[in-house]
Amino acid sequence: MIPVHTGLRRTSSIVHASFLALALLLSWAPAQAQDSQLPSIGGHGGGLISGQQEAEIGQQVMISIRRSAPRITDPLVFDYLTAITYRLVPSAPLQQRDLTLALIDDPAINAFAVPGGIVGVNGGLFLNAATEQQFASVLAHELAHLSQRHFARRLEQQETSAPLTMAGMLAGIILSAVTQSDVGIAAIAGTQALAVQNMLAYSRAHEQEADRVGLDILATAGMDPRGMPEMFEIMMRQNRLQGNQVPEYLSTHPLTQSRVADTRNRAEQYPDRRIEDGQEYHLIRNRLQVRYATSADVAVDTFEAYLNRDDARPSDAIRYGLAVAYQQNNQPAQAIALLQKLLERNPNRITFQVTLAETMIGEKRIQGAKDILKQALARNPGNYPITYTLAEAEIADGNGAAAAEHLKQLTRQMPGQEHLWLRLAEAEGLARNIVGVHRARAEYDALMGDLEAAQRQLRQAQEKLPAGSPQRQVVTERLAEITGRLNARRNG
Repeated sequence: MIPVHTGLRRTSSIVHASFLALALLLSWAPAQAQDSQLPSIGGHGGGLISGQQEAEIGQQVMISIRRSAPRITDPLVFDYLTAITYRLVPSAPLQQRDLTLALIDDPAINAFAVPGGIVGVNGGLFLNAATEQQFASVLAHELAHLSQRHFARRLEQQETSAPLTMAGMLAGIILSAVTQSDVGIAAIAGTQALAVQNMLAYSRAHEQEADRVGLDILATAGMDPRGMPEMFEIMMRQNRLQGNQVPEYLSTHPLTQSRVADTRNRAEQYPDRRIEDGQEYHLIRNRLQVRYATSADVAVDTFEAYLNRDDARPSDAIRYGLAVAYQQNNQPAQAIALLQKLLERNPNRITFQVTLAETMIGEKRIQGAKDILKQALARNPGNYPITYTLAEAEIADGNGAAAAEHLKQLTRQMPGQEHLWLRLAEAEGLARNIVGVHRARAEYDALMGDLEAAQRQLRQAQEKLPAGSPQRQVVTERLAEITGRLNARRNG
């Protein structure tokens, strides 16, 4: 494995801040009873929180993540994560299947799921999961926690504990968001550490249930359940290597040798049909290996060594990793030559096309990049990585209006991706569409939880539009919606 830099260690605290936001909302809003087929594990019969409350919790958690957590916005990586997650979703007993994915920029192993359909994954999960089956097993486990609503049930078990203080929790979350530091988290931990730790750690029974449900999800989705005990063994090895520093994932998902053995035994009960990994997993994994390498030249040396080994036939995934390393190491000619050879063998591979276009954009070969992307988009209408990279090519070519059209399409497909709204605002500015800038900025501000700023942006857009025009009507309706949310927050 390529040596990894470790300069992104705040993420585990930030993820804790998101869970703290969750705990705050759960402790503040009274639990509402509703019908459920879930078994009661040590509860007091008070019922679970409502679906509406869970949705509000999810929104607050995502605002916290957007404000404070470093994110991977690479469309190729996000597109793969979306594809593998939604391969599993139909096999998961979820009440709510519209998920929000958070891709955290940190090389440590971690993944999490919180009410409201939020599933988060660290980039480091790709580094540590050697196979797609292992990677998918962590996602399946988190989907199982969501499907069984374990956090809500955990809260029900804790109802006799001292309640978390709303004002203190809010202050800590706001401090964390504003200062971009651990100050707010430390303020919370000073008074609520024990209660929070009890909330965050899943119980042994919940973990066993998530293992069991997760294995079923994997098998039903056509993936290998044996990937789960394999991944657990990787985590156990890491735990032994790190000594007193328990990996973040294991601090909230306790793992024991007996649990690993139990999961292995359960996995062996499924039909023994070894599933081949999809090539895309290894392409994305190698792309992230380069991202987290201690330096680009180390990544080049590592992949060149892989390619020149005598004991194995090098794969296209290794060649692709070397091409990305060349790209990041300011060796564009070598990257382009290697990517063109890969495309000769795999002419319609989107990952190769997009990476080649990215490299050509960096070399100011804009028209060539646009030609590749337009042909690819004609075969794959609406594809996220192709469309986004084509928008980047248009921006590099000074064509803001064309870029804005591509980005508008993406914001319709993925309205919760705040970086798309920010890039759309930049494209509209390049096109001198000031109303478009205000509207895009308003959506970005709303996703970041700054409703006052969103309101200001929409008012400025409204003032620049003629009375009675359809566009003004759209802006006015959105302004009324944002104002309503702002008033509800102030009055609540």
